[in-house]
Amino acid sequence: MTNIASSHRVRLVTLSPVKLLADITPLRYPDYRRLWSSNVVTVIGSQLSVVAVPQQIYQITGSSGYVGLAGLFGLVPLIVFGLWGGALADVMDRRKLLLITSAGTGVTALAFWGQAAGGLGNVWVVLGLFALQQAFFAVNQPTRSAAIPRLLPAEQLAAANSLSMTVQQAGAIAGPVLAGALIPVLGLSTLYLIDAVALLATVWAVWRLPALPPTGTARKAGFRTVLDGFAYLATQRILLASFAVDVIAMVFGMPRALFPQIAQETFGDPATGGVALGLLFASMSAGAVLGGVFSGWIPRIRRQGMAVVVCIVLWGLAMVGFGLAVGFADLGLGFGLWIALGCSAFGGAVDMISAALRVTMLQTVATDEMRGRLQGVFIVIVAGGPRIGDVAHGFAAASLGTAVAAAGGGVLVVIGVVIAALVFPAFVRYRVSRTHSEPVAATRE
Repeated sequence: MTNIASSHRVRLVTLSPVKLLADITPLRYPDYRRLWSSNVVTVIGSQLSVVAVPQQIYQITGSSGYVGLAGLFGLVPLIVFGLWGGALADVMDRRKLLLITSAGTGVTALAFWGQAAGGLGNVWVVLGLFALQQAFFAVNQPTRSAAIPRLLPAEQLAAANSLSMTVQQAGAIAGPVLAGALIPVLGLSTLYLIDAVALLATVWAVWRLPALPPTGTARKAGFRTVLDGFAYLATQRILLASFAVDVIAMVFGMPRALFPQIAQETFGDPATGGVALGLLFASMSAGAVLGGVFSGWIPRIRRQGMAVVVCIVLWGLAMVGFGLAVGFADLGLGFGLWIALGCSAFGGAVDMISAALRVTMLQTVATDEMRGRLQGVFIVIVAGGPRIGDVAHGFAAASLGTAVAAAGGGVLVVIGVVIAALVFPAFVRYRVSRTHSEPVAATRE
């Protein structure tokens, strides 16, 4: 009887609400804690600029075409410098590279402030600065992700990635809201200045990092180095599958390009935008934040491949539900907006879990000498997949309507992921071991 009672007590503790909350154990490692804490500050500043840049372009030109052109000016540097930046992260000291790119991003923010405060009013200057900023970002992100496994034990990576993504998604909600409130009061130039000042926190956190020299034999980040990364990826079916399912989810199941039309035609927003549009764009991030807050169970997942497949299937079903809610609202049935928002938020929550696990798999499966290059490929997929999805959903909605485009995309996600699971059975079987070694650079309080 005693043994049975003890067993039950242990099980109850394991399933207690406290264990469901985000695992903050990685914050016990000072190097990671400083990086994460600085990100809390800088993500708000960066999101202010995310709103300020298109707003300034529209103020200068009065044209949404120029605002759309900013997407191209951002995408090309993300692809080129994402791949090259990943190669740099494998041949340079990652601390030094993070310092260069963080400082470069800060200088770019100061340049944004200078041109706005000076009333330059030149759209090409704004677009050029935006492209430069995205180039620094594209090098910084794979470097940062490749550095994390050198700062934490492997068993803490899933929790660390969940914490980081929660902050990013929270910033994606708070930043635009603050920007909308502050632009009429402080002006665009002040928002850029806040972004520049906030980046000092990241520069300080990176300065405190230990040296993170390369561990591989490559010493030059040329075209051949990038190709070596793709050649290595071709031999890693687990990572290939993780990239494949991500592309499937983002291309077929990301209906954000439909939000303006849905908000106006289905939920009654004015043509200039309104509450429904803001709620639609915020709902996925809100769900992701909620998923991050209750992510304490994620580090205990051993069958990570199966978990990713399940999460993406649920993402696809959430988008089916979103499309059906839009269709029901078009037919005049009530509560369509709230059902659509609920489906979108649920999709954001399961996507956050999937993303945290996929990043963890990449950091765990890839060797340290290849992590930078594979993180560069990851950045390109994360940046390019949704943009391709925007085009696909736009054309589908023009022919079939927004409800069918959204719901049909969700169906294709489910079908695509099932096919990917059959093609890559090793991915579904992939599981992590319960024993990990401490990384060399990690220090714990």
